[in-house]
This record gives sequence, C-alpha cells and structure tokens, in this order.
Amino acid sequence: MNDNTRDTPPKQPEDWRQPVLISLGLHGLIVVVALLGLALGPSLPEPEPRSIAARLVVQQPQPEPEPVAVAPAPEPQPDPAIEQRRRDEEARRQREAEQRRQQEAERQRQQQEQQRREAEETRRRQEAQRAEEARRRAEAEAQERARRQAEEERKRQEEARQRAEQERRQREAEERRRQEQEARAREEAAQRRAEQERLLREQALAQQAQEAEAQRRQQEQAAAAARAREAQMASDRERFGALIQERLRNAWYIPPAATNQMRAVVQISLLPTGELQSVRLVSGSGNTAFDNSAISAVRGVQRFPVPSDRDTFERYFRQFTIEFNPERMR
Repeated sequence: MNDNTRDTPPKQPEDWRQPVLISLGLHGLIVVVALLGLALGPSLPEPEPRSIAARLVVQQPQPEPEPVAVAPAPEPQPDPAIEQRRRDEEARRQREAEQRRQQEAERQRQQQEQQRREAEETRRRQEAQRAEEARRRAEAEAQERARRQAEEERKRQEEARQRAEQERRQREAEERRRQEQEARAREEAAQRRAEQERLLREQALAQQAQEAEAQRRQQEQAAAAARAREAQMASDRERFGALIQERLRNAWYIPPAATNQMRAVVQISLLPTGELQSVRLVSGSGNTAFDNSAISAVRGVQRFPVPSDRDTFERYFRQFTIEFNPERMR
C-alpha cells in the first residue's frame, strides 16, 4: 500500500470533499425518511379503558389500600380482535424498531467506512507529501551533486586543456627537431641512394649481360636437346616400326589368289603396354579375303613392340596406319 501511495500523485482537496458531502446528504435523507415513516404509520384503535385499566392495575404496583370488605368485581374478558390487533401493532413496532436499528447500524457502518476512507486518504496524502518532500530533497541533493561534479569536471577539463596545450607545444618542438633530423637524413639518404643506384645500374648491366649469355647458352642447349630428342624419336620410330612390320609379316597369311597389285590399308590403335586396342580397315583392296587376312594378321599379334618413352609412343604408335601388300611385305 505504501508503494502505491508513493506512486500516486496527491489529490486536490476537491477530490475528497465532494464524496463526503454526498455521503452526509444521503445519511440525512435516510434519517428524514425513517422519521416520516414513524409519524405517518397506521395507528390502531386503543383498547377500551376498562381493559387498559385492568392491565394497568396488574402491571403497575399501586399503594396497598386499606382493607375494605368489598365484593370482588368480575374480571373482564379480553376481546380477541383487539388482542390480535395489539399483537400485530407490537410486531409492527418491533419490525420498525429492528429496521431503525439496522438503518442506524448501517449508517454507523457507512460513517465508520467513510471515516476509515478519509483516514486512509489522509494517510495516503501524508505519505504522498512525505514522498514528494523526499523526492524534492533527492532532486536537490542530486542537483547539488551534479553541480559539484560539473564544477569538478570543469576544473579537470581546464587542467587537461592546460596539459594538452603544454604537450602540444612540446610536440611541436619535437616535431620541428624531428623534421630537421628527417631533412638531414633524407639528404644523406638521397646521396646514398644515388650512389647505390649507380652501383645497381652497373650491376644490372653486368647481370643482364650474364643472363643474356646464359639464356643464349640455354637456348642452344635446348635446341641441341630438342634435335637429339627428335633424332632419338625418329630412330625409335624406324626401329619399332620395322619390328612391328616384322611381327605383322610373320602373322600374315597371304591368300593364294592375292596379287602384287592388291593393297589394304588398316588403322591400328595400341595401348602403352603394346596391346591391341582396335583395328579398322581404312582402304580396302576390293578382295574381301585379302582385306580380312590383313585384319586377322593384326589381331594375331599378341603384343606389339612399342618404345618405353611415352612421348614417342603417343606421337607415332598410339594410332598409326600400315599398308598390306604382298610385294612389300615379303
């Protein structure tokens, strides 16, 4: 409750006076209505004097009279209708009294509730005022702290500015000395660089001459190696070509009807191991038996002699053609 009260802003005096005035007006109206009900309620006829006198004699003690020898009067009998009306009237009065008692109790309860609410409202206002005063004190203290901190910060900034100014002057002096030293160093470096460049140019010219000579020798060596390589490959071509023709000549069965003018050209594809990969007829002789005998001779060779050098094999023996002619194959 204290937290809610501190969070709620204090109300204006008009906020609690108006409910109090309304409550007092309602209580006054209830009292007026109750009094009017009692005054205007239905009145029953009074019982007969004799009956009332008889009851008064019974209910109220009278001074003991002098004993007189009087014959007792006969006791009057009560009228049932009058007795019923009396009981009804008594019950009505009791109900009205109970109703007035309940109304009074309700009025007192409402009054107490109103007083409790007013006390609670007063307490909340007081707590709100105390909270407001605490808040104002805290704000004042915070403002004072902020002022002191701002003053201290201003002093620190001033000191920092003075230190920065002094450091700036020192840096400027050091910068001037550094620039002078750098200027002297640049001048000396320029002189050394010029001398080094001169030496480097001389060395570069000598190096270029050496590299040109070495390149010329390398080119000559490469050309000689290429010529030797070509000569070796050509030699391997001729040697292994002759070996292949020898193998085919040994494997070829020339048909009896073949003539020296017949010729069949076949294309042979080999693997690097010398095994046959494929064979096909490129140019036929016109004689089927002659052409088939040439293909059978190629297939009859189990492994062709090929050079171990891969470049020579790929260039000359991976795929090549050979001519079958009785006159040339003898």
